[in-house]
Amino acid sequence: LMNAVVAQDVEPARITQHCDSVSLCFSKGLGAPAGAVLAGHREFVAEAWRVRKLLGGGMRQAGVLAAAARLGLEHAEATLRRDHDNARHFAEGIQELNSPLCSVNLTTVETNIVMVSIRGGWASPAELCEHLRAVSEEELAETGQAVSVLLFPWSAHTVRAVWHRDVSARDTELAKNKLEFVARKCQE
Repeated sequence: LMNAVVAQDVEPARITQHCDSVSLCFSKGLGAPAGAVLAGHREFVAEAWRVRKLLGGGMRQAGVLAAAARLGLEHAEATLRRDHDNARHFAEGIQELNSPLCSVNLTTVETNIVMVSIRGGWASPAELCEHLRAVSEEELAETGQAVSVLLFPWSAHTVRAVWHRDVSARDTELAKNKLEFVARKCQE
């Protein structure tokens, strides 16, 4: 929700206006260690509260977590905008590679998620993900850096990259360079 809010530059109420209920996780993107909030009709929230208690859910002394969630909300726009900018920079780097192995449709990069299309040359998205995760002696000798990039094999021809508050602009640059290295080695 908050990534969409920042990307579209609207209030959360605008996006959720036709929803019966909304759940917002404070740890995803906002950086809190845990926590979520549930909103909806009074009866719905009361029933959710009852079921949570019935199943043993609940926390004591949750003020520290609430403080982290509040801090995350207060800094959400700047944090998420940085994540979006880093994702965009990575996607633009893939386009600049002009590789026959992978591409990105830049018009689809609106938030912190980049879907990378995989073409001929890779056996599978899982193989690309493994090459990006692994650090070889050759990479270390050639680049002087040991970089491990974690992407997710999303479908038969796509991998997914997601940015969050702990991925810096420098990390993004290293990931872009690693993809370039792996693509080059695949073509040799």
